[in-house]
Amino acid sequence: MAQTPLVDTEPVAAGLRPLPPRRSLYKKHEALIWGGGAVLLATTVWQACWAAGWISPLFFTGPSAIASRFYDDLLHAHLRSDMAYSGRNFIVGFAMALVGGVVLGVIVGWYRRVEMLLNPFLTTLYATPRVAMIPLIIIWFGIGMWSKVVIVFLSAFFPILVNTIGGVKATDPDLLRAARAFCASDRQIFTTLAIPGSVPFILTGVRQGVMLGLIGVAVGEMFGGSEGIGFMVSYGGQTFATDTLFVGVLIIAFAGIVLTALTERLERQFSRWRPER
Repeated sequence: MAQTPLVDTEPVAAGLRPLPPRRSLYKKHEALIWGGGAVLLATTVWQACWAAGWISPLFFTGPSAIASRFYDDLLHAHLRSDMAYSGRNFIVGFAMALVGGVVLGVIVGWYRRVEMLLNPFLTTLYATPRVAMIPLIIIWFGIGMWSKVVIVFLSAFFPILVNTIGGVKATDPDLLRAARAFCASDRQIFTTLAIPGSVPFILTGVRQGVMLGLIGVAVGEMFGGSEGIGFMVSYGGQTFATDTLFVGVLIIAFAGIVLTALTERLERQFSRWRPER
């Protein structure tokens, strides 16, 4: 006697697939809910300790004092010009690092003799702490904008370069042999295999370069400058103005969170570019 199938096969027979179950609002935003709740709880406890007088304003501050200082500086001080100055330094330096790191990374990763020629110099510069080079950079470029741009460039350049080289070298050799067997030109191999396959690696380097570039712009303005968010942090520390110091630190942290989230989304979006075997 024929048995009735347990699963309805009509949608499959009709060429239709059942829709996946819809995730609840909580499941979709679970990480945000837990993370945001933890931050809210920590901020509430911090503010309660500040309001109770358990925190000395000489060494620390509270959320309400930071918010008040941010509002006052935004309206009546130079906070907007400082943010614009730091943002300009970061954008110019990071754009130079992105273009230079990707172009040089593709060349070094693809041509073995170029890699052998440049490897000693790149390894030396990569191993040298950028902080140790800041006094020399200030001597060369002065205390104006371009010394900060160079520091951002050096901070972000090497993560992008190293990841790009790794991405080009990770191109599947079987796909390369197949492409050459079909008489594909170097340009076709570049555009269809090497570049698409290295995009996820490049975006990983971009994500790392964003964070190091933000550190670079802050450190550069701390060492030699009279404006910018980094100078605000340095000035707040020297004058024991902890609320001013925390305003600068939180602005840099917020910029890092936003930029990292954008690069992670791009990374997920372009991960499908990897050629499949």
